[in-house]
Amino acid sequence: MEILHERCCGLDVHKKSITACIITPKGKEIRTFGTMTRNLIELVDWVKSNRCSHVAMESTGDYWKPVYNLLEQEDLQSMVVNAQHIKAVPGRKTDIKDAEWIARLLRYGLVQGSFIPNREQRELREVVRYRRSIIEERTREVNRLQKVLEGGNIKLSSVASNILGVSARNMLEAIIKGENDITILADFAQKKLKHKKEELKLALEGRLGDHQLQMIEKQLAHIDYINGLISELDEEIEKRMAPFIKDLDLIDSIPGVGKRTAEQILAEIGTDMSRFPTPGHLCSWAGMTPGHDESAGKKKSSKTRKGNKKLRSALTEAAKAASRKKNTYLSAQYHRIAARRGKNKAAVAVGHTILYLIHILLTRKQEYVDLGFNYFDERKKEIVIKNSVKRLESLGLVVTVQEQTA
Repeated sequence: MEILHERCCGLDVHKKSITACIITPKGKEIRTFGTMTRNLIELVDWVKSNRCSHVAMESTGDYWKPVYNLLEQEDLQSMVVNAQHIKAVPGRKTDIKDAEWIARLLRYGLVQGSFIPNREQRELREVVRYRRSIIEERTREVNRLQKVLEGGNIKLSSVASNILGVSARNMLEAIIKGENDITILADFAQKKLKHKKEELKLALEGRLGDHQLQMIEKQLAHIDYINGLISELDEEIEKRMAPFIKDLDLIDSIPGVGKRTAEQILAEIGTDMSRFPTPGHLCSWAGMTPGHDESAGKKKSSKTRKGNKKLRSALTEAAKAASRKKNTYLSAQYHRIAARRGKNKAAVAVGHTILYLIHILLTRKQEYVDLGFNYFDERKKEIVIKNSVKRLESLGLVVTVQEQTA
């Protein structure tokens, strides 16, 4: 095989140690380093002193990040490789052999690096992911609050759609302060909830103990703190997203994709679509395309592979939101697939379509134009008519088909 990189380095990265193997025309050299910053600087200096042009390492958890950051600052061609793509022969696995194997594969150009965005996008991605985890924590805390209320026989959620709405929140605050009169509590109802006062009186006839009142007070305070934290993160993300307002608007024009979802997607994939030659490459990288497992002419499994989990969850949420939009192409696609394959597969399929559209919109810099709810029927008009007539005739009816005049 042809040697593509004469001087290269392979790294086997762990939590407390890094085994490095450098291969040059003179031979190979193997050393082990610690993972503290001082040790990593020694590693980078050693790589530079051997004039290595390329460095490759496995994507082991988050342990590759500090190494990659230092190599990036020194303008070295560093590559993070999927561990499944470079598995060595079983039974011959040691840290030294792994580092040597990675270096040899890199030398002959047999490894392909994963997509690692630039530092600015990585920072934006971390902030957006943190906000998402905080929002999920708020949901968990609201569920805990609901459990405490159910334990005290307070059935507020059976009447009010949101137990943290203005009306429900005022009732809970009054209960914490010791108010037990259900008539007074029901009078806190506002807007549409005013018409359900009798149901509220029944729902508020609970038996909350002192420890439950204390838990509710702490949980409401925690939820308020989380809301404040989310607001601060929203402001930070808005500042970082300022240069990409036009791209956000393009993504936001797709049905089912809101502002926060657009921010999540943009933080994960970036705005430069040139790194993905086609929309299909982007969907494959995200793990939103069917897999291929075929042997001896038999197809075994087509389940999607593990891709970007954060991006995948955002796309499936957008797909489910799009399914509730009336008279849209994405809604029609979702319901067609859900009827045959189930809702989960339909959500993945529509999420794939949304990501496919995003690549096109960001490449062409144009807004989304919907094809319409009846796009699939119009494309196969003759087949739809034939099947409909056939079903009606099976019921004993005589059908005459005639084009509608303008």
